[in-house]
Amino acid sequence: MIRVLFVCLGNICRSPMAEAVLRDLADKADLGGGLQVDSAGTGDWHIGKPPHEGTRRQLDRYGIDYAGMKARQVKPDDFEAFDYIVCMDAANERDVLALQVRSRSGAKVYKFMDLVGDAASDSVPDPYFTGDFDETYALVSEGCGELIRRIKADNDKAPAQP
Repeated sequence: MIRVLFVCLGNICRSPMAEAVLRDLADKADLGGGLQVDSAGTGDWHIGKPPHEGTRRQLDRYGIDYAGMKARQVKPDDFEAFDYIVCMDAANERDVLALQVRSRSGAKVYKFMDLVGDAASDSVPDPYFTGDFDETYALVSEGCGELIRRIKADNDKAPAQP
């Protein structure tokens, strides 16, 4: 089981969009049962709230399920529970790395934009502030597609279980 956590600021726009998109792609790539995906925010403003209306509209447009998703805050236990923690921007990455130091865990922390080819920025723009959910969806789709390719490649290299 591979476990992925996406992290953004409030956990209502970018990271839940990535969570839903990766789950959808994993199901289509027959990885659904071997992949656990979640999302969290570095801030606590939206805990318990569903994804932002703009995120829900984008996911509805593409027929991607987000049922039951609620915002939560990243916590030290996440470094034990997840293999990959993927941050949507540099500020999120700094906050996550600071929290990881306190947890003393070996979870791998990545920047999401490292998954996007020819990226003009190292951050996924936050549509909560930009209003551009189309741009965010395009970047999230591309990055999640690359993440699926990497996960499949890693699985193909893994030795068979007895």
